Amino acid sequence: MAGFSAAKTRRRQDKDRQHDVLYDRELEDLPPELRWREWMLRVEAVIFASAEPVDRETLARVVGKECSIDLLIDDLTEELRDRPYELVSVAGGWQHRTQLRFSETIRASSAPTRGGAAALSEFEAMVLMAVGYHQPITRGELSKIFGREVSRDTIANLRGAGFIGSGPRSPTPGAPYSYVTTPHFLSAFGMETLRDLPNIEALEEAGMLSRNILAAGEIPIAPSLDSEDYVADDDTD
Repeated sequence: MAGFSAAKTRRRQDKDRQHDVLYDRELEDLPPELRWREWMLRVEAVIFASAEPVDRETLARVVGKECSIDLLIDDLTEELRDRPYELVSVAGGWQHRTQLRFSETIRASSAPTRGGAAALSEFEAMVLMAVGYHQPITRGELSKIFGREVSRDTIANLRGAGFIGSGPRSPTPGAPYSYVTTPHFLSAFGMETLRDLPNIEALEEAGMLSRNILAAGEIPIAPSLDSEDYVADDDTD
């Protein structure tokens, strides 16, 4: 079985290399203006087709080696200025998002939408917020924060929605898994990095936090976050 998997992997790699040879990234036969325009269209097509933010490395695969991704994005952003959607920088990449001023129109239409944040209960949203501010954090530590047990079902729901995943094991007895937010968490809530997490006052103003939930004691918010986001793996509690 191992030999079959290795052979399958080699065939896939050979196919990818063959595609790389055939795919014309440089477009040297085109005039500079048309070449740039084609690169813009390629980048926009990749971003439009992707369900998640597209990073720089991915976009670089479809344009010339000397092409500036940042300048392409700038030109695309300007071109979409009068459109109802725009390019936004989230979760370490770029994604198409409908402009905020059309959100009421979309809600009024009742049309099904793609992406976005999954519906969470009030308590699940609070647990997710605590993970965001205190990661990596174990289920036991979350339970201490809330003064009540954070169930495995709550954690499973947040994992199932793609918002959290397993972080490093805790150095505490039993070495339980800790939990961290995922790139999908950043994408769903329109954040570039964890530094974009709002403070308590901003959450209250947005109607996302009720002080009544914190009657047993406010959730202590970490004073600062590292600029590097944690990467969740697929292990379970």
